Amino acid sequence: MTPQELSQKARQLVAEGAVLLDVRTPAEFQQGHPEAARNIPVQELPQRLKEVGPPGTSVVVYCAAGGRSAVAAQLLRSNGFPDVFDLRSVNNW
Repeated sequence: MTPQELSQKARQLVAEGAVLLDVRTPAEFQQGHPEAARNIPVQELPQRLKEVGPPGTSVVVYCAAGGRSAVAAQLLRSNGFPDVFDLRSVNNW
């Protein structure tokens, strides 16, 4: 997918009710993020899954470049969140 296609898909999913999850550090999050985003750093995600929503919640996840979002997407999928879209970079928003 091109960055534009990623952006369109992510925005559509969020408009339909998906949680927009930023897995960067709080400092990175403070530097700028989409308005709807929630910040749960990837290293804290296993302990904070309840904050994402009930299992089955649709999630769009991103980080700075795509590495952490890939880890987070896999973690979410293995913990009852089958509908995870990896936007990769916040720049794709």
